[in-house]
Amino acid sequence: MTTPYLDIAPEVQAALQSGQPVVALESTIISHGMPYPQNVATALQVEAEVRAAGAVPATIAILGGRLKAGLSHAEIEALGKAGREVVKVSRRDIPFMVAQGRMGATTVASTMVIADMAGIRVFATGGIGGVHRGAQQSFDVSADLQELAQTPVAVVCAGAKSILDLGLTLEYLETHGVPVVGYQTEWLPAFFTRESAFKVDYRLDTPAEIARVLHAKWAMALRGGMVIANPIPHEYAMPRDAIDAAVEQALLEAQQQRIGGKESTPFLLARVCELTGGDSLAANIQLVRNNARLASAVARELLALK
Repeated sequence: MTTPYLDIAPEVQAALQSGQPVVALESTIISHGMPYPQNVATALQVEAEVRAAGAVPATIAILGGRLKAGLSHAEIEALGKAGREVVKVSRRDIPFMVAQGRMGATTVASTMVIADMAGIRVFATGGIGGVHRGAQQSFDVSADLQELAQTPVAVVCAGAKSILDLGLTLEYLETHGVPVVGYQTEWLPAFFTRESAFKVDYRLDTPAEIARVLHAKWAMALRGGMVIANPIPHEYAMPRDAIDAAVEQALLEAQQQRIGGKESTPFLLARVCELTGGDSLAANIQLVRNNARLASAVARELLALK
């Protein structure tokens, strides 16, 4: 779907027109996921990983009311410096950012929306949103899950963020027909750790296998995307006990401070980083780079099937 509100960067447009693989990247990780200047450095490193793996990166954001598929270094720097002053944009917020000419950092959901508009089918991120703990009372469920049910973009991630209720997240995805694939694993990764107590729907061991499933899904006009769960590399994985303790402490503090909605995830991730002495930030950077490499391989294989 094309729109007059969308600007596709020349490098990305040339790749799409010439049949080169393109990988979408989100911008909330730049503005809300990490402190400056690590956020900018990481964004540029992830783009470099995509290029080194034979694909073209398309970091997505909203700048001056324009939907952007592909950012310059200066635009990434501007997002990183502004940090949490930038609006965190999900699907519902897109028309407001456009109509008001504002700057917005895209979440998984809104990145998928804009990637779909641009014709990009593979997206690399850190971890997807999901069903928050205590959602039975709060009804706090990320819009990422519904987007996965309706938008044809595959999301390569290190599973769902460990601050979430992983079991309920999988149940929600199953109900809405979203397949969860484990890359070389039968177990759902839990972001900072390689495994959780929950199994994925299918294990696939090569990017080519993943691409064939995606090709078949979309060739049959089946709606929605796919979660491709890629465990953090062994050498960067964190002890589950340490992460669980930090998450529980962060959740308690969020409850005490009445932090919820779109502010909860940035708060929880930042607090977990503090409680782990920065170890979680280092792990976060490495898992995003790892996901970029796999997403690039999947994008290459997917193009080969057309």
